Amino acid sequence: MTLSLGGLTSLPVRADSTTHIRAVRLWPAAEYTRVSFEAAEPIRATLFSVSDPDRLVLDMEGIASIAPLEQMAATLSAQDPYLRKIRVGHFKPGVVRVVFDLKSPVKAVTAVLDPVGNYGYRLLLDVYPESATPDPLAPVLGAPDPVPLQVRNEPLAPPTVAEKPVIPPPPTAVSAPVLAETADVAPKVLDSAHRTLIVAVDAGHGGEDPGAHGHAGTHEKDVTLAIARRLKAVIDEQPGLHAVLTRDGDYFIPLQERTVKAHRLHADLFVSVHADAYVDQEARGSSVFALSEKGATSVAARWMAQHENEADLIGGVTIAPHQAYLAQTLFDLSQTATINDGLKMAHAVLGELDQINVLHRGFVEQAGFAVLKSPDIPSILVETAFITNPEEERRLNDPVYQQKLAQAITRGLQDYLRKSHAWSHVTTGHQDKLAVGR
Repeated sequence: MTLSLGGLTSLPVRADSTTHIRAVRLWPAAEYTRVSFEAAEPIRATLFSVSDPDRLVLDMEGIASIAPLEQMAATLSAQDPYLRKIRVGHFKPGVVRVVFDLKSPVKAVTAVLDPVGNYGYRLLLDVYPESATPDPLAPVLGAPDPVPLQVRNEPLAPPTVAEKPVIPPPPTAVSAPVLAETADVAPKVLDSAHRTLIVAVDAGHGGEDPGAHGHAGTHEKDVTLAIARRLKAVIDEQPGLHAVLTRDGDYFIPLQERTVKAHRLHADLFVSVHADAYVDQEARGSSVFALSEKGATSVAARWMAQHENEADLIGGVTIAPHQAYLAQTLFDLSQTATINDGLKMAHAVLGELDQINVLHRGFVEQAGFAVLKSPDIPSILVETAFITNPEEERRLNDPVYQQKLAQAITRGLQDYLRKSHAWSHVTTGHQDKLAVGR
C-alpha cells in the first residue's frame, strides 16, 4: 500500500483550538474515490496505513463535533470500488480517528487546500487502485498503457448539499458499469485496412469543481455530463467514428489529466463541453474556442480561459502532473499545424450551432485554455449556452435541446473530417451514410 501525505500535518492541539467541520463529501468512481473534508479552520491530521486487513487511518485533531463525519460514514455505498466501511470515534482526548476499511490494497494521496471559491479549508483524501485498471478499449485501439475509462457511477449526494438536478441518460445508455460491458462499447473497426476514428468527449468540471451555476440552481458539471453522454451516443451511431468520455460520473479530473487521457487513448479529436457564465444574466448564445499560442483574441476570451483554467484550484489536484508530457506539449505547440486544425474544426462546429441557437459571437475565438493543450490532437472547447441566462439555463436542462446540441456538434465534426485528410480512410460508401438529423 502506498501513501503520499501531500502536506498533512500533526500539530500540538491547544485547549482553545477547535476545528469546525462544515461538510464531508464522498465522490466514488472506478478511477478513484475522493473524500473531501471541509472546515472553517485549517484541518490538522495524520494519515497512516495498516495491513491485515488493509485499512487507512486518519487521526484528526481538535474536531469540534464528529456528527458530520458520522453522517459521511453512513452514506458510504456498498458499490464504492475501494472503501468497504468507514468507522468514526474518539481515539484519545482531542483526537478523532476515522478508519477506512478497504476492499483491496490501494494508493492513498492527500492534499490540504486553502479557501477558494465557495469552499473553506479542505483536506482531500484520494484513494486509487494499487495497480491500474485494464482499459476495455486497449485491445481495439492498441493502447500501450492501461487507462481507467468511462466510469458510469452514480455519485453519493453530499449530506450538506442541496438536491441536484437529475442528469438524463442518453437514449442508448445502460445502467451496468462500463468496465463490465467491454464487448458492447468497443468500436467497430471498418475493416483490416481502416481504423475507427476516436473522438475524446470531455465533460467540463465535475466532483469538487461544480463549474458555473444558474439562477435556478443548475450546476455546469451536471449539464456538461448530460450533453457529453448524448454527444457520445450520437457519435457512436456514425460509421467510422467512436467517442470516449474523459469522465462519465460526478468526479473531478485535473485539466492536464484530461488531455493526457485523450493522448493515451490515441484520440483523433478532442471536444470539451462547457456552459458559459457571466455577471449579466442577459448574456446568451453559443461559442466555440480554439487554442492560441500567441495570446487571446479578445479580453473576453482571455477572461474565459483564466476562468476555466482555475478548475484545478477549485477541484483540488492531489496527483503529480505529467511533467514529461507537459514539456513535450509546450515544445510541440511551437508548431501550428494542430492549432490550425483545431481552428478549422471550431469553425465547422460553430456553423452548426448557429442552426440551433444564437451565437454569442459570430466567429471562433482563441485563448490559452489548458484543457486544449494537446500537441497532436485538434482540440476545441464548446460553450453550449449561458447557464447564467434563465432562458438558456432551462434549455440546457431540456433533453430535447441537449440532443440537438449533440447532433449539431457531431455534424460539425463530420464537416471538418470530410474536408480533412483525417477522413480519407473512410470509403465513399461510408461517407454517404454520415448524416445526422437536424
